[in-house]
Amino acid sequence: MGRIVASVRIDNASDVSKGLRCDALVDTGASLMVLPSAWKDRLGVLESGAEIDVETATQEVVRAEVCGPVRIQIEGFRPIFNEVAFVEMKPADGEYEPLIGYIVLEQSQAAVDMLGHRLVPIKHMDLKSLICARVSCLGNYSELQA
Repeated sequence: MGRIVASVRIDNASDVSKGLRCDALVDTGASLMVLPSAWKDRLGVLESGAEIDVETATQEVVRAEVCGPVRIQIEGFRPIFNEVAFVEMKPADGEYEPLIGYIVLEQSQAAVDMLGHRLVPIKHMDLKSLICARVSCLGNYSELQA
């Protein structure tokens, strides 16, 4: 399987003078936008949401600090507001490898083209899973229409 790398702009939602641009690996096995802890100061003062345990691709469990709000824009796609997870990373060949997770992809309306090894726009948001989740929480579908 090929690697898909996209250019991403991430800005502090409260202070747009604080931000960064980077190339990030598209990782549908990750959920959040993942950045190296070494870059945290570049985004200025962010609210610290929580420290969570995350599992890496090598099945190693590490701590991540979830912070936000940030504005994330994958080049060629609409900007979104979300959080980022800061993780202690070791640079590979002198460079960090940030990750774009599936939540960021979905909110940005970006899909992975496996044949073309690129991101492509999604024409419509998928609300079926949202409706199914609400039905399982609230009862039957007719209750949602009220």
